[in-house]
Amino acid sequence: MNEIKKEDIQQEVFDLYDDFAHNRLDRRGFVEKLSLYAVGGITVSALMSFLMPDYHGAIQVRSDDPRLKSAYINYASPKGGGTIKGLLSKPVDATSKLAGIIVVHENRGLNPHIEDVARRAALAGFISLAPDALTPLGGYPGDDEKGREMQSKRSKKEMEEDFIAAYDYLKNHKDCNGKIGVVGFCFGGGIANTMAVRIPNLSAAVPFYGAQPTAEEVPQIKAPLLIHYAGLDTRVNEGWPAFEAALKANNKEYKAYIYEGVNHGFHNDTTPRYDKIAAELAWKRTIEFFNEKLKV
Repeated sequence: MNEIKKEDIQQEVFDLYDDFAHNRLDRRGFVEKLSLYAVGGITVSALMSFLMPDYHGAIQVRSDDPRLKSAYINYASPKGGGTIKGLLSKPVDATSKLAGIIVVHENRGLNPHIEDVARRAALAGFISLAPDALTPLGGYPGDDEKGREMQSKRSKKEMEEDFIAAYDYLKNHKDCNGKIGVVGFCFGGGIANTMAVRIPNLSAAVPFYGAQPTAEEVPQIKAPLLIHYAGLDTRVNEGWPAFEAALKANNKEYKAYIYEGVNHGFHNDTTPRYDKIAAELAWKRTIEFFNEKLKV
């Protein structure tokens, strides 16, 4: 069997995976369509294995990193799922209260990658909280496909309340200075935008390839925005022109970057959609933005 390399994969394969990952294509349909690209000694199973996340080989900040104090907590979400589990992380050498960052997962619950991202945020000098919206259903099941199935069973409105409740919890935490930002990815990017609409005192929001608010909602945004899009992500990007027009019309503070030639999910270093250059640049900009907006 030939070794699969990212550069040998046609864009249509990544588009198929995007449809599968966002529940627009069921597993059977995904396999059937993927079989059209299983050529030259590459099997369907090999292609599927190549496309799926690798949580063992791509963790940047381990759960036992001695530079961090990181533990699971539970907080109240009375308008959402009742009680929500989250990963709370902060630097061990912090001597004063820290600004906070809510880290919002994709459409599959709090998987190892998002926990890793939350720890990266803490290493940058923040107290971070990464909630698991699957808590009412038993929590992230250890498998992304099952996680997507579970998350699709939850009310989006209730999940929004869970992340707003996370903001309240972190803002009032004894180790937080009350300034809170949010960063989210895919589903989480949409939640980051929603939190900017719904929380007047949110200090900053960073949506990665997230669904945009409506033009009617934009006037409610008070937080400055740093917006990241993938150049090849036509599905999400089609909503950007109207969003930008509304932001401009309402004199909102924002910066937006479109990273050309990369796919939706380019920041996720556990899948072949990952683009190292774009991901590292986007994260550098994100931390610089949070430093500017939360540490003043």
